[in-house]
Amino acid sequence: MRKEVRASHILVKTKEEADKLRDEIVNGKDFAKAAAEVSLCPSGHDGGDLGFFKRGVMVKPFEDAAFELKEIGDVSEPVETQFGWHLIKLTGFIDE
Repeated sequence: MRKEVRASHILVKTKEEADKLRDEIVNGKDFAKAAAEVSLCPSGHDGGDLGFFKRGVMVKPFEDAAFELKEIGDVSEPVETQFGWHLIKLTGFIDE
């Protein structure tokens, strides 16, 4: 079971934007560069890096998606929260 995950994310307004962006990333676009270019979150300036976090820190849909990613480098399907639509990339983890 995961104790903590390290993730980066990209925040956009619509599912359509998130879907298109995910396709571009899966086909080779650099996640950090995309985050810097289009993310609505201030973390975009850092390539979307959110650092390590435990359960209970992020909003539930985001947290659930981040903790479900299996391998470093995996990118989630678009996830909706009250902030908009996120793509989440797993960049590290600590298991219990």
